[in-house]
Formats: sequence, C-alpha cells, structure tokens
Amino acid sequence: MRQALTTAARLGAAGVEFDARNELRPGEISQTGLRELQKLLDDRNLRVSAIAYPTRRGFDVADDLDRRVAGTREALRFAANFRCEVVIIRVGRVPPESDMPAFNRQVEALTALGVFGERLGVRLAIQTADASPPELLRLIHALPSESTGIDLHPTGLIIAGHTPQEAVEILGPHVLHVHACDAVRDIATRSAVEVELGRGAADFPNLLGHLTEFDYRGWVTIERRDSANSIAEIENAVEFLRSL
Repeated sequence: MRQALTTAARLGAAGVEFDARNELRPGEISQTGLRELQKLLDDRNLRVSAIAYPTRRGFDVADDLDRRVAGTREALRFAANFRCEVVIIRVGRVPPESDMPAFNRQVEALTALGVFGERLGVRLAIQTADASPPELLRLIHALPSESTGIDLHPTGLIIAGHTPQEAVEILGPHVLHVHACDAVRDIATRSAVEVELGRGAADFPNLLGHLTEFDYRGWVTIERRDSANSIAEIENAVEFLRSL
C-alpha cells in the first residue's frame, strides 16, 4: 500500500480509489489503522477519489441480500472517514418490469442505503456495467432524488455492447464519478478487450466535453488492469487527461 501510494503521487495523481471489498476491508482496519492510512495519504498530498464495493451478486438477488446491504453500509462509513463523497457499487441486472419482486427488492435496498449514505454525506454511484443506460435511468428514477447516481465506466459499457457516448447522453445529469478506462470491440469475435486509455472506442475528449454540459465536477479515476506495463500507461493517462 505504501509503495502504491508513493507511485500514484509520483505519477501526478491527485487521488486514489480504494476497493473496500477485496483490498481494504473496513471491518479489518482499526481506528489507529485509519489514522495511519490518512497520514500516508496526507504525506503524499493524495485524497480518496472513490471507494468501490463491488459485490459478487446484485441487489436484485434475494440470497444473502442482507449481508450485501450490511457490507455496503460499512463501505459508506469507510468513505465518510476519508471525506470521500462516492461509493461505487454494482447493482446487478435491472429487471425489465417495475412491478417485478426483484425490481422492488433492488429499489428497497438501494433506497435504504441511499438514505443512510446521505446522513454521512456519501452517495452511491452505480457502475455502468451490468445494465443498459436506459435500464439504469429507469432504476435511478425509481430511487429518492439525489440519493444515488452513476459511475461512468467506459470499458464496462463497451464490453456490454453499449457506447460511452450514448451513456452520457442518457445518464449525464446523474454521473457522480468517471472511470478513465478504454476498450475495443472485435466485430468478428463479438468480444471486447481493455486497452490503454486513448487507444480504444472511448472518445475521452468528447466524453469530458459532453459532461461539462451537465456541469460535472467530480473525479476522473484512471483504471488499467490487464497490462504488463500498467505504471507507464497510467503515467501516460495522467498526462493525457491533464491535456484535456
């Protein structure tokens, strides 16, 4: 962790995202540990851009739903410790009909979490990965106003067969966080692969320009997972985004 934060600062990042489910589990960190982590950030002039809590199942699934809700509540508390305003979640598929039990279950869980997060000054951001932009918009409209928004994840959209540009057009007013990631689709195999930022189908000059029309002021967090040269590519991404 110490080395990673030092590298992030050296590359010119202003903040970092933590994964509160797979990397830094809130229940395993003491108050002393939280203070030490905050000092590591402060010493490197870094902030927490977002807390991710990617559950294996969505909030439409009844099995172990209470456990997922409890874990997300802990992630919201964890974010509040760092004055981080966004917790990124995966909601699962959005049921096609609003009167379906799975949709009602999803809405009830997200409503309760949204109200809890508002008391802490933290909002949920649904990652654009498991459902289409129109489906996510229908879900957002079913939730209390301003309690929950969107994490724009271009790679997830491209892999699912959607375009980031379409997502911004439909979900732009609700975007709370942006992931700077990219991918390309192979028409022959009907699959997609993650690539270095600026080399795929996510037109970031266009995306960021479009987001300014919705007065977006949030973070743009670089994500690069499947690379043998990730540090150099992240450094390039920092320079690329600053140039925009």
